[in-house]
Amino acid sequence: MRVLSIVMAETLEAGSAVIDALGNHLNVDIGACWQPDDAFFDLLRDKEIANSMLAEVGGKHVADGNVAEKVKTQKKIIRDFLSGDNGRRLVETWLPRWMKFPVESYTDRGGFRTADQWARVRSLFVCE
Repeated sequence: MRVLSIVMAETLEAGSAVIDALGNHLNVDIGACWQPDDAFFDLLRDKEIANSMLAEVGGKHVADGNVAEKVKTQKKIIRDFLSGDNGRRLVETWLPRWMKFPVESYTDRGGFRTADQWARVRSLFVCE
């Protein structure tokens, strides 16, 4: 069974509707084994997304107060909340929307393949 699990994990296409469907159905909690690291923050370069993430970890008031700041400054404040540094309250269970099941986007710009894939199968799992 362990070998089968590894084979399945290696053959599933990341970012596909199948992964989102499985993650949603199995109620996968990525937060149990992942936390943001330097690589995550190095890849975060979009000001709108950084401000949305800041609102998630620090609240709307903090995000609004820093909306004009550079992405670098907003990432530093997010890191402070995630580590409890510089007098910020510690936020322990935060996950980016991209890593949740079902996946969510931070913007309305579209073109986020994983969210688009989830939209195709969402009706099979969510009763509206």
